[in-house]
Amino acid sequence: MARTTNLNDLQLILLSTASQREDGSVLPPPESLGDQQGRISKTLPTLLRRKLISEAPVTVRSKMWRGKDDRAIGLVISDQGREAIGASTHEELGADASAAVATVGPAATDGPSAVPPSPRAGSKIETVLGLLRRGEGATLARMVEATGWLPHTIRAALTGLRKKGHTVAKSTRDGATVYQIEQAAA
Repeated sequence: MARTTNLNDLQLILLSTASQREDGSVLPPPESLGDQQGRISKTLPTLLRRKLISEAPVTVRSKMWRGKDDRAIGLVISDQGREAIGASTHEELGADASAAVATVGPAATDGPSAVPPSPRAGSKIETVLGLLRRGEGATLARMVEATGWLPHTIRAALTGLRKKGHTVAKSTRDGATVYQIEQAAA
């Protein structure tokens, strides 16, 4: 049985953002974090120690964490980090994760691979997809209740689903926002 990883809001935001980036980079932090550089600087070593992120060479200065021997070192989300937030791991995406991500992007809509990938059975993202596929859809509160995720993590998951090719519609019913997967016309 998988061990549950306790993460604070800042750690969840950093990992969720990294999981949605094609290169998995943790840096630069999302603009939504504002001026929290001090907290972020204290959080990164913790994520490294817990093996939720790892160091990798980078060429873009904004993704640099530190320098070593005239090389720029950045931080990327690890498979353990992806598992901790319920995102697809490199193994699930295939041996070449960047190629796998490219196949589900907008350029892949002209062939049979245009169907969004299926999530891992029993995963929280599968639970979210199940709720979204229901005729009545699901509210943010319902998805939070079903997964145990925080609202911002649900929103990040919805963004990830959109990036993977799912069409997530948003409407209002009884004063609450309802999300739903739009079914393709046959």
